[in-house]
Amino acid sequence: MINFQPSEEQELLRKTLASFARDVVRPSAREADEKEHVPAPVVDKGWELGLVQDAIPEGLGGFGSPRSAIGGTFILEELGYGSLGVALHLVTPRLFTIPLLVAGTDEQRARWLPKFAGATFAVGTAAFTEPRWDFDPTSLATRAERSGGEWVLTGEKCFVPLADKAEAILVYATAADGLAAFVVERGAKGLTLSEREKNMGIKALDTFALTLAGVRVPTANRLGGDGATLEALVDAQHVASAAAAVGVGRAAFDYARDYAKERTAFGVPIATKQAIAFMLSNMAIEVDSMRLLAWEAAWRLDRGLPATREAYLAKQYAADAVLKIADNAVQVLGGHGYIRDHLVELLLRDARSFGTIDGLAIV
Repeated sequence: MINFQPSEEQELLRKTLASFARDVVRPSAREADEKEHVPAPVVDKGWELGLVQDAIPEGLGGFGSPRSAIGGTFILEELGYGSLGVALHLVTPRLFTIPLLVAGTDEQRARWLPKFAGATFAVGTAAFTEPRWDFDPTSLATRAERSGGEWVLTGEKCFVPLADKAEAILVYATAADGLAAFVVERGAKGLTLSEREKNMGIKALDTFALTLAGVRVPTANRLGGDGATLEALVDAQHVASAAAAVGVGRAAFDYARDYAKERTAFGVPIATKQAIAFMLSNMAIEVDSMRLLAWEAAWRLDRGLPATREAYLAKQYAADAVLKIADNAVQVLGGHGYIRDHLVELLLRDARSFGTIDGLAIV
């Protein structure tokens, strides 16, 4: 039987993150969006929570806690509730460290993971999404071909977070034996980064396109897991996207609900009007539905069960639902919903990203 009851440690994590999102992340959301930059004090405080260091083994400098996909959904929901752009900035290093924990070799873990267990924010990232209208996570256009003692990577990627600051980028590609991932170090010959992408939403997050023109990497830089393991990592990305969408949707619902309770028309709060009340109730239903789908997929991942179907459904449902919720929030506010004085216009722009971007977070 499926049981979503969090452990004491997970509940403490959720409460800690909820407090951090409310007191630190949310107050910085507007500034981070307008200036397209996450304030350094927010990054430092986020790093102190151990979101990256937690699952790194003690012998490599981390806290040694077991990786938990359910715990990852708590992280993404609560941080996403505060600000999606800030949240994705804070968890970007997990795009590099978690795949190494799951599918990396002992040598890869020993070389790279200690770099992410220090006292200051360290940047690693992953290049997954490709600039194609028919982008398919299960059939990447980026190719990896064996050449002697090296692999040669050729292709294009987009929406790669913090790529300009990363010590290394985990590049996903298609090899002769299926899905593969390679550690590409900063400054590799043939690796070219674009200027910072100008996105409609998640403007606080620096993302870049990159070109791999015959980038050569040693065979030792390929992750050691088989295709099935890497497909599970793609599932974990889909669950993370769904969980972050829950946070954004919940934020939009809470803002619209509170506004409707305070805003009066003809002497009564607009929340008492049937059209508004029904809209809010449907928004609440969608938030809970997104969360349950994300939790089910995460629950299966934690038990090593096949989760591709559940993870994909969670992501697709969340991408549609969160956009509907955010749009309804703007409608509840009427003309106020369209101006920057209120958060819902920012949430609507962020919500639109879930149907476009893949691979920006992992549980």
